[in-house]
Amino acid sequence: MPKPMISVVIPVYDEEESLKALSSGIQTVLDSLQNNYELIFVDDGSRDGSMGKLEALHEKDGRIKVIQLRDNFGKSVALSVGFEHAQGEIIFTMDADLQDDPKEIPRFLEKLEAGYDLVSGWKFKRHDPIGKTLPSRIFNRAVSLMTGIKLHDFNCGFKCYRREVVENILLYGELHRFVPVLARWKGFRVTEIKVDHHPRIHGASKYGMERFTRGFLDLLTVLFLTRYLKRPLHLFGGIGLFCLIPGVFLSAWFILQWLIGLPMHVRPLMVFGWVAIILGIQFISMGLLGEMLIHSVHTYKKREDPSIISKKIL
Repeated sequence: MPKPMISVVIPVYDEEESLKALSSGIQTVLDSLQNNYELIFVDDGSRDGSMGKLEALHEKDGRIKVIQLRDNFGKSVALSVGFEHAQGEIIFTMDADLQDDPKEIPRFLEKLEAGYDLVSGWKFKRHDPIGKTLPSRIFNRAVSLMTGIKLHDFNCGFKCYRREVVENILLYGELHRFVPVLARWKGFRVTEIKVDHHPRIHGASKYGMERFTRGFLDLLTVLFLTRYLKRPLHLFGGIGLFCLIPGVFLSAWFILQWLIGLPMHVRPLMVFGWVAIILGIQFISMGLLGEMLIHSVHTYKKREDPSIISKKIL
């Protein structure tokens, strides 16, 4: 049985000094495995000489493919474009800064052979300043607790996928950090391995503290997509009941006082009760509208799906 083809997708942004050594290191490992392979470098709007270096590498070896984006669209877009052009049954992603070690590639493949669909790297001994490592640990811990996926390093760019995984996930914004979460939600088997992490030799990190702020906002997006996309009433209805119930009790208390003849005048607590009722009704209505939309989409799909309307398929 022939060995599956391997594609390695590498986003690049101002990493001209690292590209030759990175390409050589990856090819040395893949040549030893005797698999057919391709290297796909996605130049995400680099402003240094990265594109020129990549063109030279492509001219020397046709297995090195280069995609140049018109501007710096971010890592998720670069990965998504690379996935679209990848032809391999097994797909790796790596960063272009030489901090990921290509010698780890065979260990990823062993995990795939053990039955997993996505293997994520864990930078166990990370060679980065505490300004990056401490926020990253907090972020990883929060993601693990909130999603229930027991990984230590969601941010690691060194990952290995079966082709079916990348064909069934949609990346945009900063969602590349949550690929293991999105894959697990789709039913794929996810695990991680410890990998060597080298100090940065050339250039500087392209990420600052703002990426963690965006990361936590994207975490809310992922939680909604993975837990409530098909049952929005559970989310909006829960918030609505949280507002509605105390509002109803407060309003009922003031109505009871009015019925027994106590003097009534507008109080802050009374206004709070009215506002809570209005908010509760609005949130529940949003949940019901979401349920109606989902039901309509599923009904349309059932009518259009030939596997459902056909009596027999041979």
